[in-house]
Amino acid sequence: MPHQILIADIGGTSSRLALVGPDGVPRDIQIHRNDDFAGFKQMIEADLAQRGEDAPATVGGAVLAVAGPADEEVIRLTNRDWSFSKRDMRRHFGWQKFAALNDFEALALGVLALSPDDLVPVGGGHAERDAPILVCGPGTGFGTAMLVKTGRNRMVLTGEGGRVRLGAADSEEALLLGHMVRELGPVVVEHALSGSGLARIHRILSGVSLSPEEVIAAARRDEDAAKHSCHVFLRLFGRIAGDLALITNARGGVFLAGGVSVGLASLFAGSAFRAAFEEHPPFEGRLADIPVQVITHPTPGLIGCGQYGGRLAKTLKS
Repeated sequence: MPHQILIADIGGTSSRLALVGPDGVPRDIQIHRNDDFAGFKQMIEADLAQRGEDAPATVGGAVLAVAGPADEEVIRLTNRDWSFSKRDMRRHFGWQKFAALNDFEALALGVLALSPDDLVPVGGGHAERDAPILVCGPGTGFGTAMLVKTGRNRMVLTGEGGRVRLGAADSEEALLLGHMVRELGPVVVEHALSGSGLARIHRILSGVSLSPEEVIAAARRDEDAAKHSCHVFLRLFGRIAGDLALITNARGGVFLAGGVSVGLASLFAGSAFRAAFEEHPPFEGRLADIPVQVITHPTPGLIGCGQYGGRLAKTLKS
């Protein structure tokens, strides 16, 4: 009988899927490379098949967190040519319950359930209770979400912060921006602050084309060119995170998410991230009081999906 909800955190590059019951705790987590599948349905079908022939009968619904807007009937990933209709997805799998969330909405729903072991602090600060919380960061793109208290509950406000226009604050950033304008036309935040953005910054500054993983690995080996590229990236990241913290009044804290944030976690402390985050006169003091933490949990989106899916699991009919 159906008693479980399938939950999924679907990024532009890879996807993490799990099952959840009424307790809201993700279990049997499986990770898939999106390149192995033609679309959402094929990936979910393969995932359920790997869980055994009885798995589909026990799953009564799904919560899918996607890297793109989730408030329309047809959902499209921002950085991959995948789409689905909510009604068609529910009908195809015969689910009782179905919900689609923006991936950063799922992250925001789960941040308060993270433990200190899942976080790396960047600088000081002290979170104000019940104040707005900002979640942002680079992966395949650049995501943003805001967790706010409304009465006794909390709600998530999502947006497309990665698509706002990017400006330059010094001569080096102006050089980068000039190159990107010639290559891309109008430049937005995620053209620089994303995995491909890190690779682009390194190519412009060093003349060498590497993958973002290779740039990060070289920086960790203390190779000068890669380390410089990562520090430029982190300085930009700090400035944009500070902008967003002011816009959202994120006195409840800033959580940095995304695969690139995790990869760079050990480099934040030696970078200009925190200085750039705070350098927003005349509000340096306000930003200095805001704690910033990198989320290092391996599947943080599934925590928020699990809490949402747990509530749906309680409503499944036998």
